[in-house]
Amino acid sequence: MADELAYVLITPYSLLKSRTGGIISRVLTLSGLELVGARLYAPSDEFVDRYRDLLSRQDIQPEMKQGLLRYLDEYFRRDNALGITNRALLLLLRGDDAVARIKRSVGSLTGPQAQGDTVRGTYGDFIGYTTGEMKHFEPAVFVGTESTVITDELSLFAKYADRDGGILEHVVSFDPDQNPETTLVILKPDNFRRGSSRPGNIIDMFSRTGLCIVGARMLRMSIEQAEKFYAPLRTIFVERLKTGVRARVAEVLRNAFEFAVSDETVNALADLLKDANALHEFNRIVNYMSGRDPYAVEEDKRAPGTEQCFALLYRGPEAVRKIRECLGSTNPRQAAPGTVRSVYGDDLMKNGAHASDSIESAERERKIVGLWDKQPSDIQEVIRGYLSQ
Repeated sequence: MADELAYVLITPYSLLKSRTGGIISRVLTLSGLELVGARLYAPSDEFVDRYRDLLSRQDIQPEMKQGLLRYLDEYFRRDNALGITNRALLLLLRGDDAVARIKRSVGSLTGPQAQGDTVRGTYGDFIGYTTGEMKHFEPAVFVGTESTVITDELSLFAKYADRDGGILEHVVSFDPDQNPETTLVILKPDNFRRGSSRPGNIIDMFSRTGLCIVGARMLRMSIEQAEKFYAPLRTIFVERLKTGVRARVAEVLRNAFEFAVSDETVNALADLLKDANALHEFNRIVNYMSGRDPYAVEEDKRAPGTEQCFALLYRGPEAVRKIRECLGSTNPRQAAPGTVRSVYGDDLMKNGAHASDSIESAERERKIVGLWDKQPSDIQEVIRGYLSQ
């Protein structure tokens, strides 16, 4: 089987109804493919027209094709029939026979009797009158169905990635008395090592805050990025972890000598070791997030890491507080029941996700991970790299 790049484009209505996490869960578990890219779009009429032309070339059941083309015209444009934001989330997935596997995972729309074993079986609708006219149509997602056409579709996504896509804070409007914030969430590497539904499930949990997703990006953090991102912890760890250092020093000395060692000596040794211990714990986090050893001399600190993360921007009133409450305490054992970390966290480091603790922190972190203003799109690099092979 050939290594292929496929896509899933989640519709504006699916984003509005917070079905994003469920769709991602279904796609990942049913397809078994690797999620390698993500980007939000607010399609221009020019983009919709060109995508519509490419869609019309695909070999799709005539009734279904007409429904999809009409849906694009009515709901994907900025001035649409529902009067909603036309945010659409593009996911890129890669692996053997990816186009066919995505097609099977998404499934077809076969009316009210459709089974919920595919994306469209659960999140889509295709209901007609007895006269044959369309009563209700919601495809949930758009996908490429033919390898011959998908190359042009991927090229289109790359071309408009910056023009129509990126950070869409300006696209979502709020009441005048509301003061919206934008905060950053990162789904950590553990969520992508098991080929499970965890990434989508966590996104589904965050959707309960009522906030809007306004940015998305897949990450492979370099050592340099991870060091910058977690730099504040290096200073915090010096004093926060000192108590643990002291306890370990006291235990070692107690086992090593037959005489009692004074508290003054233990404290002095703990002071000598606290900086080295803080650096060690800091480097453990850098290694976990990047997959690269920060101690290794031969490592290129700017090279993309080997671990995968998913960064998302959420926007709305009190976004920082709402996301942090949904996330739960840093220590999963102390996190409130029903929070992300209580369900998906393992320990202080492998605790499911990261979320900015303030607007200022969100701004600093967003710049590091490439979700700030006009920073380059990862989608273009993934698509162009694939098409150049």
